[in-house]
Amino acid sequence: MSNNALLNNVTHKDLKIITARGAAYGDDLWHATIVPREFRQVAATYPIVFRKIAATNQFEAVALFGFAAKENLFLDANSWQADYIPLSVERIPFMIGQATDRITGEQQPVIHIDMEHPRISFSEGTSVFLEHGGNTPYLERINSILAELMGGLNSGKRFVDILLAEDLLEPFTLKFAVDSQHSIELNGFYTINEDTLRSLNGEQLSRLHNQNFLELIYMVIASLSNIGKLIRKKQNSLR
Repeated sequence: MSNNALLNNVTHKDLKIITARGAAYGDDLWHATIVPREFRQVAATYPIVFRKIAATNQFEAVALFGFAAKENLFLDANSWQADYIPLSVERIPFMIGQATDRITGEQQPVIHIDMEHPRISFSEGTSVFLEHGGNTPYLERINSILAELMGGLNSGKRFVDILLAEDLLEPFTLKFAVDSQHSIELNGFYTINEDTLRSLNGEQLSRLHNQNFLELIYMVIASLSNIGKLIRKKQNSLR
């Protein structure tokens, strides 16, 4: 169970974050939300697909790490074997919350932290605050990540909205044999409908290009070549 608290340099002056990677720290994720700003880095390593969030019925882009819950094929005993880790993973256990400004009464973004997360420590790890209360370089990095995610989630929604408007998302099923005794069937995700993309007229393509979305579409398509790498990782994990 999470225990979200407003981060401050008094209550949390001695707080440290364990930055090692592993299943014990919640890294056994099989996918993670990504934002458009990181598509290029993600596409170099992971397949980019889309999923529908049941609670909101909205679509989001995700990086795929495995084929089932709790399966991250990039994890070994104590490290994440990839050059890039998505921002939504790197920011954990921090998150953006809202607080009411005492003067204006407006809602302002603030940083919360899950004090029950296994990365939380007061004896080991990376310090969050300096000795006299200032932010450490680590916390400044977290601040920049959370800011990127706030803006990126808005642009990600606009991207998905235009994909839906142009009928460019389609569900897909992935079936493959891992070996002679094991097979995998992956359902519930969506990708770019390439036939529809090829049928778009000049005006539609121009609209996508002018919003910098056409490049993102091609990054998504190119990233699907990483599915073959993910399959090989799965096969190697059973040997």
